[in-house]
Amino acid sequence: MKKIAIFAKVHDPRCVGIAEELVEWLVARGLSPLVEPHLAKHISCTYTAKRDDIPEQADLVVVLGGDGTLISVARLVGDRQVPILGVNLGSLGFLTEITLTEMYPALERCLKGDYEVSERMMLRVSLHRDGAEIEGRQVLNDVVINKGALARIIDLETEVDGRYLTTFKADGLIISTPTGSTGYSLSANGPIIHPQLDCLVITPICPHTLTNRPIVVSGDALITISLQSVNEDVFLTLDGQVGFEVKHGDQIRIQRAERQTRLVQSRSKDYFEVLRTKLKWGER
Repeated sequence: MKKIAIFAKVHDPRCVGIAEELVEWLVARGLSPLVEPHLAKHISCTYTAKRDDIPEQADLVVVLGGDGTLISVARLVGDRQVPILGVNLGSLGFLTEITLTEMYPALERCLKGDYEVSERMMLRVSLHRDGAEIEGRQVLNDVVINKGALARIIDLETEVDGRYLTTFKADGLIISTPTGSTGYSLSANGPIIHPQLDCLVITPICPHTLTNRPIVVSGDALITISLQSVNEDVFLTLDGQVGFEVKHGDQIRIQRAERQTRLVQSRSKDYFEVLRTKLKWGER
């Protein structure tokens, strides 16, 4: 590994300071840091690269911040499948599980090729209008279709692999990966899914029919959702960070992406320890 990309939560002074130290650490070892321009301005760094060009150049990506920062970087890396080392500088994250004290030892191991990755499913999401695809993106966590603040309950006709499932009458619908099952889906009473399982979760948001419950389907499924409601404010949100307006008759197609996100794993903790800590299991 020669080229190491650095992304950080630029509004957090601590993240910016650590990013500056990390650049110096890499340069001292004869490595080439790749810093996106927005972060480079905060640390007076000359080792810059265009944000969209970084995935093609980097051998490893280091993310300083929380899960939200890592999720945005995962979408950027996309098909390149560069390993991502997520360093959490706040409370323990589900994705950024490596602590600051573990960062440099973990980097040393990565540079030697002595590391393990957790491969996480991503989704390919496309929005179709009048028979044409108008948006197409990849997501790591979840796809959410929900109504605006003043809109009424919306009707979402849902098919799985071309077979009619139901028309959800609800405030919205969440389609999550196993990684995203501990996010919005969990707060909507969805199940916790181990990240290595091959499945998708469909979770209705405040359904009008109480018997509409979350359902787990195959990871190979093609989920198609059509908005049947007229004159309602409806939005498609990807990973809680990117959004689009959905109109009557629009169709949303969701399926497994060709590539996966590769997360460098911590050697000091496992997934169940993260669950216990984050969800405070065993505490009275």
